[in-house]
Amino acid sequence: MTYTGEVKVGGPADVHELADLMISKVAVGSMNNNAYLLRCRATDEQLLIDAAAEADTLLSLIGDDGIASVVTTHRHGDHWGALAEVVAATGARTYAGAYDAEGIPVPTDVPVADGDTVRVGRVELTARHLVGHTPGSIALVYDDPHGHAHVFTGDCLFPGGVGNTHGDAKAFASLIDDVEHKLFGELPDETWVYPGHGNDTTLGAERPHLAEWRERGW
Repeated sequence: MTYTGEVKVGGPADVHELADLMISKVAVGSMNNNAYLLRCRATDEQLLIDAAAEADTLLSLIGDDGIASVVTTHRHGDHWGALAEVVAATGARTYAGAYDAEGIPVPTDVPVADGDTVRVGRVELTARHLVGHTPGSIALVYDDPHGHAHVFTGDCLFPGGVGNTHGDAKAFASLIDDVEHKLFGELPDETWVYPGHGNDTTLGAERPHLAEWRERGW
């Protein structure tokens, strides 16, 4: 089946099969959050991005192999609602942006800074610190050696714009600057974007609208 990234709460996961990595996307919770399970094909080690809600759903997706780690993209409660239960069940290491860790009630084992590497088996992900939606939001970039890049953006980038900054002009300027420089400025149009809610997109689909987003201020 061709991966589309279109999932709904209560429905099945959609699986994006890459040469070295399998990415399973599932929607959970009342805010239609996306959670992503990454599995290294060489080692079968697994990493979860955002234990957002519905611990039973996430643990079923994880399966008997468990997870080595779970990354929380930012401090907002809809992104860590099932974190305590998932960690208790799996013993996973916890990762979060260094400036958001204090706002997450489950202790962060590994505070993450801009440019840090997060590994799942033999696969390396690069963290990018994006300031504005929260002080310590992080995106994770997988630069696939066999194809194009993939980026997990949390609530910092969606189809149609950057994340909500609640009318704070300074926060919006910071977020769009970081997104433009650290994502659009460094990654190609083919880069696949996996957001914290809703459907996927690509940087190429969104790039023509950057000036429009700046002009409208959200």
